Amino acid sequence: MSLPLEAGHAPEAPAADKPDEAVKVSLKIEDWLTVLVMGALALITFGNVLARYFTNQSFAWTEELSIFLMIVLALVGSSAAVARDRHIRIEYFSDSGSMARRKTLSRLGAVMVAALFGLIGALSIRLVWDDYRFSETSPGIGVPQWWYSIWLPILSLGIALRAVGLFIRRGRQQ
Repeated sequence: MSLPLEAGHAPEAPAADKPDEAVKVSLKIEDWLTVLVMGALALITFGNVLARYFTNQSFAWTEELSIFLMIVLALVGSSAAVARDRHIRIEYFSDSGSMARRKTLSRLGAVMVAALFGLIGALSIRLVWDDYRFSETSPGIGVPQWWYSIWLPILSLGIALRAVGLFIRRGRQQ
């Protein structure tokens, strides 16, 4: 059910149509990484479908690589969402009240995201070290497991830095 527009008031543009805020590190990094990972996922999956269709067998390495790429995609997407301040929240609380309250809640959210992903990044460094130290190999291909796990602390710390940047930008707002 849509409500009639009041005279002289245009509808507000959805969040996706609004231009990105100015940031020091370009958001094109996340955008291009998303495009590249999605393209790789599509090609790998399409190749595997063709192989199964024509040979009734699949490539063993595609599932392992696809899972890794989906995890990378989720982390890169999270980084873009944090940088653009579009991460999940309860809008009833975050968008109501005075401007000072909204600013405080936005900054609190940024601090919590930074703390969470900073902790994930720090703790996952131990995981990478253990994978390397014990020469763990991946189950499908048999490559060193740390080739996959090294990206968790890197991308988690990237998300934490994006949250710190959001915290600073929200602090500068009037």
